[in-house]
Amino acid sequence: MRAYDEDDGYEEHDAHHGNGEADDAVTGTGPGTGARIPLPRASVEDGGRVLPAPAPLALEHQVLTSLLGAWALAACSAQEAAAVEAHLGECEACTEEALRLREAVTLLQRPESLDLDPALRTRVLDGCLERRPPRIPVPEWATPYDAETARLDALLQDFGDAEWHAPVRLRWFEGDGTASRRTTVAGVIAHLLTVDGTVAVTLGLDDPLGDITAPSRAPAARTEAYWRASHYPPTRAVRAPWREQSHGIVRTVAFTGDAGGMPVSYGDFELPLRDAMLDRAFECWVHAEDIAEAVDYPYAPPSARHLNGMIDLAARMLPGVLAARRLAGLATPGDRPRLVAAGEPGRSLRLEIEGSGGGEWLIPLDSPGAVGSADHEVAHVALDGVEFCRLAAGHVPPAEAAAGQVGDREAIRDVLFAAASLSRM
Repeated sequence: MRAYDEDDGYEEHDAHHGNGEADDAVTGTGPGTGARIPLPRASVEDGGRVLPAPAPLALEHQVLTSLLGAWALAACSAQEAAAVEAHLGECEACTEEALRLREAVTLLQRPESLDLDPALRTRVLDGCLERRPPRIPVPEWATPYDAETARLDALLQDFGDAEWHAPVRLRWFEGDGTASRRTTVAGVIAHLLTVDGTVAVTLGLDDPLGDITAPSRAPAARTEAYWRASHYPPTRAVRAPWREQSHGIVRTVAFTGDAGGMPVSYGDFELPLRDAMLDRAFECWVHAEDIAEAVDYPYAPPSARHLNGMIDLAARMLPGVLAARRLAGLATPGDRPRLVAAGEPGRSLRLEIEGSGGGEWLIPLDSPGAVGSADHEVAHVALDGVEFCRLAAGHVPPAEAAAGQVGDREAIRDVLFAAASLSRM
């Protein structure tokens, strides 16, 4: 057999030498020999041999019962878990308790959405802009449109052909009833492209209609003209021009300054640019929800700051819509409204919006030019912020709006119907 010698290397020794010197040399215990390095031992892992199975734990019933909670949380050692599971096959009472604990653990685990927080983009941009302010910042009144178009684009990026052709029903309120139009996801993006085009044209950008002639600048007329001119239903190809146009609008308004007073024509009415951008952000969010519903995907409301701006725009438009409905004979029959000079206080309804983006607005009832006054308050309506926006989008009938109501019932009805009348295709 061979032994390693520090001086001479390996030497041959006769294991059966009669005087035992070979044995002493091998073990390094004989006289005049130096220390020997023992032979290395092969481990079980290196030798490919099976690891010895751990000896099973022999635990009493009381101990096993006390381990059920840790077992349900997957906090036991391998041996403890094996002992518990072996015991569960024999003890009916412990099995029932283990199942109950496992169900309780699933309730403790809060399901996490794979979607990003809708406020994450705003927080990241705010942090970046604090470190390095832009030379030409985007006006505050344009940021809701920038955020909502980005959120919708993120929803669209993974859509396949089936999703782009998923049916969508556009809904709005017209007169005293609901109206709807059937299209597809691609058709909704085409609708946003053409209506956003009214802002683009005002800013001097190209009209997405191109050579297509629409009978008017009304959103519905522009959309129908675009749809009719398409030889085939719109496909995923409509996403690129829509996104390019939205980027162009945001870049261009950054050069307009903070005024945003430039009028944008919607055919039968006008909005200043700052309000038109809020209007486009609102419609982008509403139709993004339509698309998300069509493909069965969750979609969160805008951030509280942006939602508040959209609600404020709707509240400021209500007096004009009330007057238009009154002229059209759609107001509630009753006492004729008192004429109030512009800038003077008149009968008012307190609109209280609760939740995200909420606040309070005093809505003048008798004249668009009147001033809302707490001293002349005749009614009070309270709604959730998202519920009010869906009412203004025509997705919730006025009679079904979950509103707290106190005061003049006719005034309340008129305001709820006026809010629904803000909607359009």
